[in-house]
Amino acid sequence: MNFTNLRGILTYVPEFRDKIFVIAVDGAVVAHDNFGNLALDLAVLRSLNVRLIVVHGIGRQMRELAVERSIPLSSSDGTGPTDPATLKVSLAASSQVAQQILAAFGAADLRAAVPNAIVVHPFGIVGGINHQSTGRIERVDTAFLHDLLDRGIVPILGPIGSDREGNLFRVNSDAVAAAIAEAVRAVKLIYLSSEIDYAKENDLARQLSVSEAESFVHHHANTTSPLLLSKLSHSITACRSGIPRIHLLDICVDEALLSELFSQVGVGTMVYAEGYESIRKAQKKDVRSILQLISQSVDAAEILPRTRQSILARLNDYYVLEIDRGLVGCVALHRFLDSSQAEVACLSVARVYENQGLGRKLVHFAESVARQEGIRQLFALSARTYNFFTQKVGFREGTPDDLPAARRFLYDQGGRHSKVLLKQLHAP
Repeated sequence: MNFTNLRGILTYVPEFRDKIFVIAVDGAVVAHDNFGNLALDLAVLRSLNVRLIVVHGIGRQMRELAVERSIPLSSSDGTGPTDPATLKVSLAASSQVAQQILAAFGAADLRAAVPNAIVVHPFGIVGGINHQSTGRIERVDTAFLHDLLDRGIVPILGPIGSDREGNLFRVNSDAVAAAIAEAVRAVKLIYLSSEIDYAKENDLARQLSVSEAESFVHHHANTTSPLLLSKLSHSITACRSGIPRIHLLDICVDEALLSELFSQVGVGTMVYAEGYESIRKAQKKDVRSILQLISQSVDAAEILPRTRQSILARLNDYYVLEIDRGLVGCVALHRFLDSSQAEVACLSVARVYENQGLGRKLVHFAESVARQEGIRQLFALSARTYNFFTQKVGFREGTPDDLPAARRFLYDQGGRHSKVLLKQLHAP
């Protein structure tokens, strides 16, 4: 990312100041050559008064130590049983990773500490399996963490915790990060990995609502890496518990963290709670933004040109999609008197948000509105977007004879010979 665009960056600074971000790093991230640069990026955030808590994993280090010591691991991710030998490896790996993080943070002039701020209890016997020294979080010492944050110190927490009697347990680091984010009321939880190839996850959108993330996990449980499923599952949990944004990033992408946080589009996958993205009726104040938004689609002959007057004349037909209070998409639903048909028109999404499913969301929203109004058939006129309407949102090709009389007249007068696309609607 080019950080010469200071005006764009500065719009985020007041929003982030004094807020808590929980940064979850896999063990493989700490071992990555780019970790020193990540520490510098975290130092940038601290210089902007962002309050940071870092949670680290140890899976990579555990596997390496197990090979060195010829010890078979009962579980490396803190979800399966942890036998005594695996617990010893976990403790050694956690100590190693914590020291590596402290060293990198010292080089980046970041003050940090490793607090004993989580209390755990045994995972117990589940499904007839004794999980031995695997634990789950019982309580987070938020007062301790806030005390460190108030003093400008970055708490570093690993996937090891103790119960009230001092017994040690291995805990899944993704779960630790989600629990801490909830306990301290973080505004962001950021999962960083170097072992997930997001590019191969073709069905994984760049932005996912909680329900969309749940659907992805449900439908891809057998085809997606366990590491990604873990992060998505804990992202869902975190969202449900009040964390508004969870980001999943590949540390191998140059400047991934800052690019994700200081740009509208970002470079990773974000799971968000309701309110991040909304579709609403257009207002008079939106007309200028709509005209700017559709200008590229007009230039590409994807939609017909509009004027301010033509939009204002039918303003009640227009709906806009906002992300973070910025207008990034629009669609119109034109009704016709004495007809059970309506036209989906002026569909446009900002170029930086293309191929992220927003066009589908706008069309589905228009469908929902149409159903509620008793409309039984939608149609769209397409010169350049035939594949989108037929392959993505379920329209089929029709003929000009399928149009309502008033629209057929305008179609004949226009002379564009657009394809007529139809979709039947069922009652709500």
